[in-house]
Amino acid sequence: MATLLNILFYPKRGRSTPNDISIIYTRITINGKRSEFSTGRQIELRKWSSGSGNAKGNSEESKSINRYLDSIKTKLYDIYDRLSRDNQSISSKIIRDIYFGKGEEERMLMEIFQEHNDQMKKLIGKGFTKGTMQRYDACRNHIENYLLFSYKKKDIPVKDVDHKFITGFDHYLKSQKDCAHNTSLKYIVNFKKIIRIAYANQWINRDPFFHWKGTWKSSDREYLTDKELQKMEEAEFDIPRLELVRDIFLFCCYTGLAFADVKKLSENDIIIGMNGKKWIKTKRQKTKSLSSIPILEVPQAILEKYSDHPKVKKGTIVLPALTNQKSNSYLKEIADVCGIKKNLTTHLARHTFATTVTLSKGVPIESVGKMLGHKSLKSTQIYARVLDEKVGNDMEALEQKMKLQKK
Repeated sequence: MATLLNILFYPKRGRSTPNDISIIYTRITINGKRSEFSTGRQIELRKWSSGSGNAKGNSEESKSINRYLDSIKTKLYDIYDRLSRDNQSISSKIIRDIYFGKGEEERMLMEIFQEHNDQMKKLIGKGFTKGTMQRYDACRNHIENYLLFSYKKKDIPVKDVDHKFITGFDHYLKSQKDCAHNTSLKYIVNFKKIIRIAYANQWINRDPFFHWKGTWKSSDREYLTDKELQKMEEAEFDIPRLELVRDIFLFCCYTGLAFADVKKLSENDIIIGMNGKKWIKTKRQKTKSLSSIPILEVPQAILEKYSDHPKVKKGTIVLPALTNQKSNSYLKEIADVCGIKKNLTTHLARHTFATTVTLSKGVPIESVGKMLGHKSLKSTQIYARVLDEKVGNDMEALEQKMKLQKK
């Protein structure tokens, strides 16, 4: 049977109130059954309209009372709508009890976070990646440790999360976990999603992030220079694993592919382009956007070098890449061998492609963005700084022209 909700406000004389003052009550009626409660507001009877069920006139007092009654009505209808949507039992008493915080199980922060992560794990490969899952797991662990450190608790009701909790978490990440500003901000953004879930489900009646605003700090992205790239290309290794990792790194430097995309790169991703040369056309694992990259001489030679590798011959992959973790570890050894002082990581190769290999050689930023698989030119503009080396070369060329003009 369909449930019909009716909400009425009416004045009622209180035992301790003066004769001309009444307390405003709320009456909830569901299918003829009533529940009532006091709003806690008082009004003179002459100022009450029985017909409209609210205060008369445009005085500040009347406006304040009516705004308050409207907020009560909105909350009651929200409770009614949620119970209807979730196919739960509905009665005037249930709605009244929920309004006063009774009868509903208090949702706990860490329980909600774990439920979210458990659901996300089932969707890996169906809209989420392992990397995203790992970040949410790490964020959950940081929240758990923060609770123990600052609140001496393993969990708290999600309604207790406030602005102070958020700023305290930010400070904890930077001071206790030694997180950089942007790293800390990423964790808070992950945490924000969990709070938004709680807000959407009406487990909390306010968004503690409403007054919070995080700003990203721009950072200089390291990359290899032409000389450093040459050192890597010319280096000789007696240890096969180091040679392999070096080659995969160089492949990334000359294609701009992220390590995860190189690891899954297959024969189907290599095509013959309109110019009759080989191209890589593949969807990025992170954003699902298409990368279109002409294959230069160095990456082509690396593909040919590993074409007979057992892993390549056995499957559809074209390069026998190791894990990202192992590759980053071995890159530290490679940097020592090559005399490179920079902190080599697999992602630094992508920065090298964007700066040293393409933009500094005059490749238009729009073309670089397409090869990197960027959806927006703003993403590519991060790399579009003018390199000191290029400035130096350009000025030397200008100086030579000026000398020739004087002769």
